Amino acid sequence: MKLHTTVILVIVWLGVFALHTAEGSVASQSMRKLSCVNLSAQKVDIRSIVNYEKQKVPVEAIMFITTNGIKICVHPDQKWVQAAIKRIDRRRTARRR
Repeated sequence: MKLHTTVILVIVWLGVFALHTAEGSVASQSMRKLSCVNLSAQKVDIRSIVNYEKQKVPVEAIMFITTNGIKICVHPDQKWVQAAIKRIDRRRTARRR
C-alpha cells in the first residue's frame, strides 16, 4: 500500500513540475498579442489613424490603429500607407516640442 501511494505521489509531483516548467518557458517568451496575417486591400481614412506598428513576421505589414481602437493591417508599399505614416510621425514630432 505504501509503495502504491509513493508511486502516485511521484507521478503527481512530476506532473506538477512539468506543468510549472512549461508555463515558465511560455510565459518568459515575449509574444505580440496581435500580429498581422491577412492584409486589408481597403484604403483607410488617414484622419482616423492615431498610431501604427511595423511588422516583419509572419508577413511584412503596417498595423494601423484608428481612433476607435480598430487595428487594420495593410501592405507597407502602398502610397497612401506611406503618407499616413509620415502624417503620424509629423504629429508625434510636433507633440514633443
